[in-house]
Amino acid sequence: VQLQASGGGLVQAGGSLRLSCVASGSFDYMSWYRQAPGRERELVAGIDTGGTTSYAGSMKGRFTISRDNAKNTVYLQMNNLKPEDTAVYYCNVRRGPWMQYWGQGTLVTVSS
Repeated sequence: VQLQASGGGLVQAGGSLRLSCVASGSFDYMSWYRQAPGRERELVAGIDTGGTTSYAGSMKGRFTISRDNAKNTVYLQMNNLKPEDTAVYYCNVRRGPWMQYWGQGTLVTVSS
């Protein structure tokens, strides 16, 4: 399984970025996690094949997760970015209860 994440970069506070993650197959559940320096990895948002989404509380309203099942791609639209959003963002995909894979991560840096 290959996961190719892209879209990270440097942005000023209040700006926007769109992350993409292309998977080499179809998966039941696709999600984004992030890990800031010195902190544990945390869930940002997830989406199932039917389009049902879930968000971590602090990201809800600013971030939007979506997916294109035909392209095996999950997106994360991030608006009104804050310096505390600075982290490496990882995509995660799951198939069934046992199969889980991680992408390589893409760095998002938000300057104040």
